Amino acid sequence: MNRVAAALVAMVVLVGGVGAASAQEDSRGFMGFGPNFFGGASDANPIPRTTVNFASNYAPGTIYIDTAERRLYLILQGGQALRYGIGVGRDGFRWGGVHRITAKKEWPSWTPPSQMLRRRPDLPRHMAGGIDNPLGARAMYLGSTLYRIHGSNEPETIGQAVSSGCFRMTNEDVQDLYDRVRVGTTVVVKN
Repeated sequence: MNRVAAALVAMVVLVGGVGAASAQEDSRGFMGFGPNFFGGASDANPIPRTTVNFASNYAPGTIYIDTAERRLYLILQGGQALRYGIGVGRDGFRWGGVHRITAKKEWPSWTPPSQMLRRRPDLPRHMAGGIDNPLGARAMYLGSTLYRIHGSNEPETIGQAVSSGCFRMTNEDVQDLYDRVRVGTTVVVKN
């Protein structure tokens, strides 16, 4: 009987180990797509969206981004703001200024700028919008810059400095912000 019990335990460990290994593999490794891209319950936001007190002279509806804090604030009435966690530009790619949202797109396509292609010649020249696109579910384009506020399929990068200057949000948060702002919204970036 001990031999049968040992064989059953070994089988359970083996099957459990295979299942655990499979759960860690992710076929979306191209361009660093993370395992939580599809959102939902498994898309644990490392920095949950919250309403906070925020004293400022900015008009309600203004977006204020603090790159050092790695937070984006949507200014509300009454001295409050919605605070979102964001990923920001890595060293050498952070910037500041005032711009406006000039376009909004759902499931945007992506064409890497020439500067990025020089750094990363392995990147595709164009990607259609959709689940595999690194801009995620929504993008808001900032003036005449190359930068956007956009979704990300790598929620684990929120709160970190990892981008080439764009502001990353979880897909859930970028959809929330997208629905709250319009083309023409002022975006203040403090670096």
